[in-house]
Amino acid sequence: MKFSDLFLTVLFLLSPFMAISIGVADIDTVDVINAMTSLLSNDVQKDAITHTIILELRAPRVLLAMMAGAGLAMAGFVLQIITRNSLADPYLFGISSGATLGAVLVISVSATLGFNFPVIQSLGIPLAAFLGSVVAVFLVLSLAGTGIQVERLVLAGVATSFMLSAFSSLVLYASDPQAAASVLFWTLGSFAHAQWSDVGIVFLSIIFTAVVCMLLWRPLNTLLAGDVQALTLGVNAKKLRTVMLLITSFLTAMLVAHTGGIGFVGLMIPHIVRRIFLGSVLTQLIYNLLLGAVFMLWVDVVARSLLDGHELPIGIITAAIGSIFFLFVLRRPAANQY
Repeated sequence: MKFSDLFLTVLFLLSPFMAISIGVADIDTVDVINAMTSLLSNDVQKDAITHTIILELRAPRVLLAMMAGAGLAMAGFVLQIITRNSLADPYLFGISSGATLGAVLVISVSATLGFNFPVIQSLGIPLAAFLGSVVAVFLVLSLAGTGIQVERLVLAGVATSFMLSAFSSLVLYASDPQAAASVLFWTLGSFAHAQWSDVGIVFLSIIFTAVVCMLLWRPLNTLLAGDVQALTLGVNAKKLRTVMLLITSFLTAMLVAHTGGIGFVGLMIPHIVRRIFLGSVLTQLIYNLLLGAVFMLWVDVVARSLLDGHELPIGIITAAIGSIFFLFVLRRPAANQY
């Protein structure tokens, strides 16, 4: 095992315990381990307050942050493969904007009309986000044309992203001021209200997408050589690309519905993985999951620790880092090629 592989694996295993111990209430890592052990053995902790902070507040938040980072990295990795363009990303491709628009419509309408039913939170928002992401995918495919050239696909994604973001802003402008303020904070991304139910839904979405990608890793690998080469190997590139776009939109919708809009993670992590870790599509998929989880976890730690008494939206930090990273990528020769 290479040093980079060992370092990433150790960092992935230790980061959750370190992140849970960081916060307004200082908690020793030993207490975190004891709380996790008691959760598995059904033993009651002596310090009920510490037990509650760890298991009810910080643990679901840490796990949701890691899953969001892993999911966004995987989504970006898949999009970059099927478009053969290293600048593809759920945020820039329009999928995240479509999911955000669907979720914002449900949240704004329900808040304005005073509907506060649990079914809206558990089913309405994810369903609306998925429908919005599917609409975005079909818009991108329509704008890209019948031939689906990868260059037109990316440009269509960027245009769709801006258009749907404008509609989201219009919905916020027309919403109730108090509802708009809360929705605006949500659209910037946050794990502040993470619950175990959110963790379960997002986990199942990531597992489903990861299993599909692992089963199709050989056909996906052929796309890197081009559609003609893929066709000679018996792979229908257009059909595979459409299927992966829909699966990616489903994963992005689930992430947006439970964490808000977080951009540039799917752009940065696959780039870093390609620079540091070598291997097939299957191997790099695993590295993207691990590195994306670690990255998002520590971004969340910075977001809730940087300012005393205040929490920065996750999307602000990722956008600041991602925009600099984006400019760095553009300066490199043939930056748009995978």
